[in-house]
Amino acid sequence: MASEPVSDIKPAATAQFEEDILRVLRRRIGKSQNAAKPHDWYASAILTLRDNIIDAWIASTQRTYEAGDKRVYYLSMEFLIGRLLRDALSNLGATRDMERALASFGLDLAELEEMEPDAALGNGGLGRLAACFMESLATLDIPAYGYGIRYVNGMFRQRIDDGWQVELPETWLAHGNCWEFERLESTYRIGFGGEVIAQGEGVIWNPAEQVDATAVDTPVVGWRGKRVNTLRLWTASPIEPLKLDAFNAGDHFGALAEQVRADTLVRVLYPADSSPAGQELRLRQEYFFTAASIQDIVRRHIQYEGDIRTLPDKAAIQLNDTHPSVAVAELMRVLVDLEGLDFAEAWEICKRTISYTNHTLLPEALETWPLPLFERMLPRHMQIIYAINSRVLREARKAGCTDAQISAISLIDESGERRVRMANLAFVGAHSINGVAALHTELMKETVFADLHALYPDRINNKTNGVTPRRWLQQCNPGLVDVVTDAIGPAFLDDTTRLSGLNALADDAQLGERITTVKRANKAALSDHIRKTMGIRLDPDAMFDVQIKRIHEYKRQLLNLIETVSLYDQIRSHPERDWVPRVKIFGGKAAPSYHNAKLIIKLTNDIARRVNADPSVGGLLKVVFVPNYNVSLAERIIPAADLSEQISTAGMEASGTGNMKFALNGALTIGTLDGANVEIKEHVGDDNIFIFGLTAAQVAAKRADGYDPRAVIEGSPELGQALKAIASGVFSPDDPTRYEDLVNGIYDTDWFMCAADFDAYAQAQRAVDARWNDNKSWQAAAIRNIANVGWFSSDRTIAEYAKEIWKVL
Repeated sequence: MASEPVSDIKPAATAQFEEDILRVLRRRIGKSQNAAKPHDWYASAILTLRDNIIDAWIASTQRTYEAGDKRVYYLSMEFLIGRLLRDALSNLGATRDMERALASFGLDLAELEEMEPDAALGNGGLGRLAACFMESLATLDIPAYGYGIRYVNGMFRQRIDDGWQVELPETWLAHGNCWEFERLESTYRIGFGGEVIAQGEGVIWNPAEQVDATAVDTPVVGWRGKRVNTLRLWTASPIEPLKLDAFNAGDHFGALAEQVRADTLVRVLYPADSSPAGQELRLRQEYFFTAASIQDIVRRHIQYEGDIRTLPDKAAIQLNDTHPSVAVAELMRVLVDLEGLDFAEAWEICKRTISYTNHTLLPEALETWPLPLFERMLPRHMQIIYAINSRVLREARKAGCTDAQISAISLIDESGERRVRMANLAFVGAHSINGVAALHTELMKETVFADLHALYPDRINNKTNGVTPRRWLQQCNPGLVDVVTDAIGPAFLDDTTRLSGLNALADDAQLGERITTVKRANKAALSDHIRKTMGIRLDPDAMFDVQIKRIHEYKRQLLNLIETVSLYDQIRSHPERDWVPRVKIFGGKAAPSYHNAKLIIKLTNDIARRVNADPSVGGLLKVVFVPNYNVSLAERIIPAADLSEQISTAGMEASGTGNMKFALNGALTIGTLDGANVEIKEHVGDDNIFIFGLTAAQVAAKRADGYDPRAVIEGSPELGQALKAIASGVFSPDDPTRYEDLVNGIYDTDWFMCAADFDAYAQAQRAVDARWNDNKSWQAAAIRNIANVGWFSSDRTIAEYAKEIWKVL
C-alpha cells in the first residue's frame, strides 16, 4: 500500500482503536466480545471511525459559519458513492491503525469492507460523477452540501436468469446504515396539486396533498481529512401515517394509503415512466427533493445572513442535469410568494444563484413533462413558468429572433402535445450552463441549445469531467500506487498532474515489468472473483478487453458483440494464425423498459454460452457478462483491464468518466472521437490510444445525406457474415428469430452507425493485437497513459467550477 497521508484529523492510534471498538461493540451494538458476529464487528468498526469523523465534521461546519463562507449546493438525482469504509479510512490516513486493531481481535479489515453494501443511490456516470465531485469539494476545502433522495431500493439489483436481465429490489438498507444521521429538525412540508388563490396583492398556493421531507445526513471526508462536508438525502413521511377510523372499520390497506404514497417517493430511482402513473411519480420525486433542498438552502441563509437579497453572495446552486430543473420555479416561488420580493428582483437573484450542468444531447433525456400533468401537480409553478416564458420570449423578439427560433426557445413545446421543457427552464434560469467535455460543449451550442445560445451567448462554458484519484487509483489499485511512488515519489498523491514524471521512464524496461506484474496480479484477483461468483475460469495472461457501462444502443455494446462474433468466426476458420488470447468482459444494467438494451444483454450471454463451450477457440476467446455491475465491481475490474472500450457513436456520449479511470490504471483505450476521448487522445498522444470511426460531424452528415447501411453491409463480408449468424439463430437455437429485429434495425437505418464503423473498428482491434504482441511497446503506452491523464482529476474539474462559476476559490 502507498504511504498514507498525515491527516489534520488525528485518528486514534491502534491501541485507542482497539479500546473504542470494544466500547462501541458493548454500548451501541449491545454485544460482548465473545457474542459478537461478523456484522457486529463491521458496525463497530464503522461507528468507531465515524466518531473520529464527527469532530472534524462539526469543526468544518463551524469554520464555515465563522468565516461567513459561500456554500456550494449540488442538486442531483443520483450519488453513486459506493462503499465508504475504505474511502474514509484512506482519506484519514487511518487504514493501518484500523487494520492492526481489528487483527488483534482476529478480524480481517478487507473481509469487513466486503460486508458493506453499495449504496443504491445511483445508476451510472451521472451519479458516479456527483460522488467524485463531493469528495473533491471536501478535498479542496470548499463548503458544500450534496442534495438528493435517500432511495430505499435504488435502481435495482440485476440478476441474470438464462441470459436475461431480471430486476430485483436492491435491499442495501436491510441492516441499516451506520454512516447516516437523521435530522428530524430539518423537516419541510412539500405540497402537490391543489389550487392557487389570490390574497391581497399576492397569491397563496393551497396544495391538495402534502408530505414531510426529512433530512438524512452522511459525512463526506476529503483527502487528508482537510474538510468533512455533508451529503443530505431526503426521506418522505406522511402527515398522517394511519387513518385510524378506516383501520378500525376494517379497511386496513386504505388506512395506510398515505404512508404508501409517501414511501413511493423514495423507493426507486427512475421509476419506469412509460405509463401516466410512472410519469407522475417521476415528476413528484424530482419536485419533492428539489423543493426540500431549496427550502433548506433558503432557511439556512436567512437564519445566518438575515437578508434574502444576499443569497447569490452566499449560495451557489448547481443543477446536475435536468432532473432538478424545477428548482428555478421553486426558488422563484419562495422568493416571490414567501419572501415577498417582486418578480423582476427575484428573477435576477435566481439567475445569479443557479447554474446548470447539461449531460446529454439525446432529446429523450432532456426532460419534458405533459403540460396538463405539470399544471395539475404544480399549479403555482406552472404560473411562474408562464411568467418566466413571457419575459424570455419578449427578450427574444426584441433581439430579432425569428418565429422558428422563438418556438425553439420557448419553455413550452407547442409542436404536438404541449409539454414543459425542463432543460430550457434550467438554461434561462441559470447564469452558467456547462457541458462536460470540449466536444460536448461545442455540440450543445450547435444543436440542442443553438437558439438559446444565440440569445444568451455568454452562458455556455465547458468543464470537462474528472474522477477522484483517491478511489479510482489509490484505493482500488494499491500495487500500482506503490510502483509509481517508488519511481517518481509520492507527490502525485496530492496532485495527479505530477504523474507526468513517469513520461521520462516510459521506456524503462524494469518499470514496465513491475507495472505488468501489478496488472497481472489484479487480473488474477478478478479471475478468482469471477470463478467464485460465476463459475467461469479466465486466463490472467490473456488480454482483458472490457466494456462496463450502462447498456444503451448509443454506447454500442452491440458493435463490440458483432466484432466478437466476427473474431470467433475468424479464429475457427483460420486456426493457423497467431491469435491474441482475449477475454471480453461486459457489465451494465439496462433500463427495465428498454427492450433493445435488455436484448443486447441476452445476446451477450448467448454468445458467451456458445463461445465459452467451443473447444476450437478454447484459450483464445472468452466472453463474460458480469451481473449487477456497481462501484465495487468497477473497483475490481478497472485495475485488471488491459483494453478499455469507449466506442459510442460519435456525438452522442457527453463525456464518459470510465475512460478516465481505465487510462489512470494503465489500460489502453479503443474508442471513437466522442466525449472526453477527444481530450484523452490529446493528453496521451495519438500513438497511445486506438481511435477509429466516424467523427460527430461525419455521423451527422451521413444521417442527413441518406445513408444506406445495406450497401455497407454487402461490401463487408466479415460484417455480413456476423450479422447473418446473429439473425439466423446461430447463438439462439432455442429461438432462431430472437435477434432478427435487432439486426434488421442495422440493415434498415443503422442509426447508431454500427455497420458504418464496423470495418474501422475491426481494423483497430487488429492494431490492438499487434501492439499487444510487442510487449515493450504495450508497456510504454500503458505508462504514458498513466502519466498523462492526471489532468482528468475531479479536483481540477471542481477547481474550475469553483473559480469560474461559483466564485468560491
